[in-house]
Amino acid sequence: MSSKENAAISQLLALLEARYAIRVLWALRDGHAQTFRLLQDSVGGITPNTLNTRIKELREAGLMTHGTDGYVVTPSGVDLLKRLADLPAFAAKWTAAQSKKKQVLP
Repeated sequence: MSSKENAAISQLLALLEARYAIRVLWALRDGHAQTFRLLQDSVGGITPNTLNTRIKELREAGLMTHGTDGYVVTPSGVDLLKRLADLPAFAAKWTAAQSKKKQVLP
C-alpha cells in the first residue's frame, strides 16, 4: 500500500472515529431523508451540538447533504455504506466469539 493510500485511509478513519460520526451515517443508510430531530432520535444519545458538529464534518467530507426533505447520504456516502454492509454479520460473529471466550475463562 502506498503512502498516499495510507494517508487517505488515515484521513477517512479519523473522520469516522469522531464520536457518533459512523452512527449518523448508519442512521441514514436506508436512503430516506431525516430531519434534524429524527436523525437525533435515530442516532440516540447524541446532543444537538454534537450532531451539528458531525453533520458539518460529514457534509464537508461529501458523505451527506441536506435536501428538501432533510439529511441524506451523498453518492459517496452510499458507496461507503455499501462497503460497510458486511459489518452487521461480522459484528454478530465477533460478539458470539467473545461470549464463548468469556465462558471458557475461569
